[in-house]
Amino acid sequence: MIRIFQIVGAMNYLLVVFLNAFTDLGHKIIIQNTIFKVYDGDTQIVLTAIVNGLILLPFILMFSPSGFLADKFPKNIIMKYAAFFAVVITFCITIAYYNGWFYTAFALTFLLALQSAMYGPAKYGYIRELFGIKNISAANGAVQAVTTIAILGGIIFYSILFEYLLQDNFTSQEDVLKTIAPLGWLLVIGSIIEFTITLKLPNKKDYTCDKVFQRKKYLRGEYLYKNLKIISRKNEILTSIIALALFWSISQVVLAIFGEYAKGQLGITNAVIVQGIMALAVIGIVIGSIVAAQFSKYYINMGLVSIGALGISIIVFSIPFVTSIGLLMSLFIVFGMFSGFIMVPLNARIQYLSPRVHLGTIIAGSNFIQNIFMVSFLLITTLFAYVGINTQALFFVMGFVGIY
Repeated sequence: MIRIFQIVGAMNYLLVVFLNAFTDLGHKIIIQNTIFKVYDGDTQIVLTAIVNGLILLPFILMFSPSGFLADKFPKNIIMKYAAFFAVVITFCITIAYYNGWFYTAFALTFLLALQSAMYGPAKYGYIRELFGIKNISAANGAVQAVTTIAILGGIIFYSILFEYLLQDNFTSQEDVLKTIAPLGWLLVIGSIIEFTITLKLPNKKDYTCDKVFQRKKYLRGEYLYKNLKIISRKNEILTSIIALALFWSISQVVLAIFGEYAKGQLGITNAVIVQGIMALAVIGIVIGSIVAAQFSKYYINMGLVSIGALGISIIVFSIPFVTSIGLLMSLFIVFGMFSGFIMVPLNARIQYLSPRVHLGTIIAGSNFIQNIFMVSFLLITTLFAYVGINTQALFFVMGFVGIY
């Protein structure tokens, strides 16, 4: 894996990946912690699910445009413009914080996710262009490790500062945002640094693309139909995407309901503890990603995916029976490790099997299908919460899905 860091542009690219995840997650954590502090029970689950839905929906809507852009233009240029828009959006978010505009900040979650949706296919398609086929497993392992470190760092960093600034100085969500408003400037600074680094990424596009995006075809769904056909040409690609979709759906539901479970069943009211327990999964992902990369030096080891799926199912079944914080921490670390076993081989397989000219479209399509699954699972979670089904039952349902 060490040799990939010697590639020109590798360190800058990994820094961009880190800052992108760290900043995007920062706003999400602030909104989720606000919901955690102000609301309880079913309302908390529903609002958390809606936040996650706002993050996922743009990846569905932008499937065709984001894939088109990533295939037609140099991917480093796409990343540069997307990073610039992140600066603008985080500045607007900061204004919303200072004015206590909770629902405006809530809605801006969608715009920040829209920027990420346009960013994604270029960011992940760039892996193959920058690192090459020979290093694709190692590069995916590095990207996964960097992303998960950013997620862990973002969760802990923003949750600690959130609790430090807030303490007990609030009576409503507006009060919460006004109190923690200085955190918005950290989001802006992170976006500015990210944008500056994207300017240094090399252009690795060595082919031309004459495609022209036609808005009418997009609105009629013609691009959607065509792009889904491209994805389904190779069954190995489609099955890998569906496997990833099921994994991410289970993960989204677990993260959406764990806060209410910890508060309602375990009596934990400190956002740092709740977010910290979930964040430990990221340490496991780093470990799992490194292990998966090592076992995929000479070929993509798909056997790890089955091990990961079985392990995740066992852990999800176990969580409702655990009341010890220490044991929960251990379970989330192992959950992350098995997650790495799933993500690294499947992402590497998709990138390896995809024709280079359609790589952006296929990655965008992967995001599209994964997010359709995740939004559907979150809607089911919201419905379950609405009719009064408790979190333990939801954990069991997700465990059965993992076995499938």
